[in-house]
Amino acid sequence: MSSHLTFLVYGPTETLLRMPIKLFSAIQPKYKYEYISRADQKLIAVAVFEQFEKQLNVTSTLTCVIECSPESNRIELYKSGGRMGFRGSSVSDQKSIEAEVVSYISDFSKRMGLTLREEVAEEEKEKEQEESTS
Repeated sequence: MSSHLTFLVYGPTETLLRMPIKLFSAIQPKYKYEYISRADQKLIAVAVFEQFEKQLNVTSTLTCVIECSPESNRIELYKSGGRMGFRGSSVSDQKSIEAEVVSYISDFSKRMGLTLREEVAEEEKEKEQEESTS
């Protein structure tokens, strides 16, 4: 899985503005910052989630940037830290913080009737095109 995910969520303005509030109350971030632009009526919320994985003795960090405009929400997730496929690393029963946040965004979108779309990075698009032509 990529260390950077981007989602676009479309729907009614009131519901879109409620999404970051509900997300941050359901999954408590370690740090949170919100900014409301008066000029173009945008809410920008940044949250940092941390999760300690005891089996691997490592901390994973997920930075979540939500840009709420009247038309859509742009959600960017950046994962850092942790071990990715290192020797002897076992899969834990605990759900990763990234999986929890993505699951919450998906569930919230489905419950509220919003349209959720994941943006694919340019590098991944090129790889897919190369694989399809081979």
